[in-house]
Amino acid sequence: MPIDAGELRPAMPAEPVIWQFVDLCADLLDELLLIENASYSNPWTRGNFLDAVKSDYRCQVLLWGEGSGAHIAGYFIAMAGYEEAHLLNIAVAPSCRGQGVALVLLNQLCLWARGQNLDYLWLEVRRSNVRAQKLYRDYGMQQVGVRKEYYPVEDGTREDALVLTYQLHPQAISSIK
Repeated sequence: MPIDAGELRPAMPAEPVIWQFVDLCADLLDELLLIENASYSNPWTRGNFLDAVKSDYRCQVLLWGEGSGAHIAGYFIAMAGYEEAHLLNIAVAPSCRGQGVALVLLNQLCLWARGQNLDYLWLEVRRSNVRAQKLYRDYGMQQVGVRKEYYPVEDGTREDALVLTYQLHPQAISSIK
C-alpha cells in the first residue's frame, strides 16, 4: 500500500516560488523515495535510483523553493537509446498533483531528448492508470502496443502495460505501426 507522502511535506505555497531542475543526487533520495512509495504499488528502491544515476540515465528532479527549504515537486528517469528516449519512471509529489507539474516534467524530458537528437520517446503505462494515459494522450502520444502482464500487482497477479510513443521531431519519418 503506498504511503501518503502528502502529509510528510508541506503543501505548495500560493505565492510565487522559485522552480529549478537539478540532477538527482544522494541528498535528495530520502524525499524522492517518499514520493516514489506514495506513487507506486511496486516502487523503485534506493538501489534502483542509484543504479540509474551510475548508468548515466537522465535523472532530473524538479524542485520548488530555495536552498535548504527546497522540496521535490516531481522527477523523471529516462535513458537514451538509438534514436529514442525511454521514460523509465516519472512521479509528482502528492501535494503538487493537479497543478501542471507532470506537464512541466514531460516538457523538460522532451527538451533533453531533442537536445540528444533523439527522434522518439517511448514509455509504458499501466492499463489501470487512466489519469496518466489521459496526460500522455493529451500530450500527443500514441499507443503502439501492449506488453501483457508487464507490471506486478499486490495480489500476486500481473497487469498489462500500454506502450506509447511520441514523435519528438515532426520531420522524422514515422515507420511505427
